[in-house]
Formats: sequence, C-alpha cells, structure tokens
Amino acid sequence: MLGIKLVRLIEAHSEALSRGLMEQIRKSERTSDFRKIPPKELRLAAAEVYRNLGEWLLQKTESDIAGRFRAVAARRVQEGIGLHQAVWALMLTRDHLLRFLRREAFADNIVELHGELELQQMLNQFFDRAVYYVIVGYEEARQQSGPKGDLTRMKELAVSIGLMSERSIEPRTLQD
Repeated sequence: MLGIKLVRLIEAHSEALSRGLMEQIRKSERTSDFRKIPPKELRLAAAEVYRNLGEWLLQKTESDIAGRFRAVAARRVQEGIGLHQAVWALMLTRDHLLRFLRREAFADNIVELHGELELQQMLNQFFDRAVYYVIVGYEEARQQSGPKGDLTRMKELAVSIGLMSERSIEPRTLQD
C-alpha cells in the first residue's frame, strides 16, 4: 500500500511538522486561547499525533479515538480553551499535514495517485472523528461541572449569538 509510504514520511518528519503547527496555532487569532499552553507542551501534543499516525489510521479503533480525544477535550476545558478554538486547532492540524503531503508526495502514476487519495480519505475520516469526540468531550466536561439552570443556559446562548452582552442582562435589539 503506497499510503503507508506516505504515513512513514509524515512520521519521519513529525518533529518539524509539530513545530510548524505549533507556530500556526500560536499565531492564529482563531486559536488565541492556546497561548495559555506552554509551547513545548503544545508541540509535544502535535508530535504525538504525527509520530504515531500510522497506528492511529490503521490500528486504533473508534473507541481508541473516542477515548483519546475525549481526554484531550477534558484537558482543554480545564486549560480554558474554547470549544471553537479546539476544533479550529484540529482543522489546522489536518490542513498543515495535507499541505506537507502536497509538497512532498508526487504521484508518478495512477497507483501512486490512488494511494495518495486513499490516505487523504483516511486522514479526513480520522480528523472528522477527532472533531466529533472533542465536541463530545467538551459536552461531558460541561455536564460534570454542574447543572446550570435554564435561565443561565438561555443567557449564555443569547450572549453567544450577540443578543446580549456579557456585562448586562438587558437584551439588545438586532439593530444594535
């Protein structure tokens, strides 16, 4: 399977990939919460996924992925990382990897092209599951932090869609 050659290429470059990803995450305004995490810790988290990609794609089960990314979500909640930022970081991780593959992997024939497409499909499936289980993990962490009243949840929703400000309980009109 040619996809395995590409996975090994990724694993061999895991340190450089993780450094580049860490810089991207720390610079992006969409992932500004990650600046709370020490750079070395962030780089190690990225390197772990890249270094063991073959295992994640070929050997790990759905429950392995669920367990890993629920745990990641719980840790990110404790660190004060917003859900939207955690999801964006996963998207950056996937996109950073795909850009690397486009630079490094050149299909010379239809068999190699098929291997590249197969790997891309496996990567997308893996990252889709990672995003799903991060969201599940955030919801679980939210539920464990204590039940909130309906009024509190409604206020949080109104703030999140811009109908209210966090500082006031006065509703704002849509024209504001």
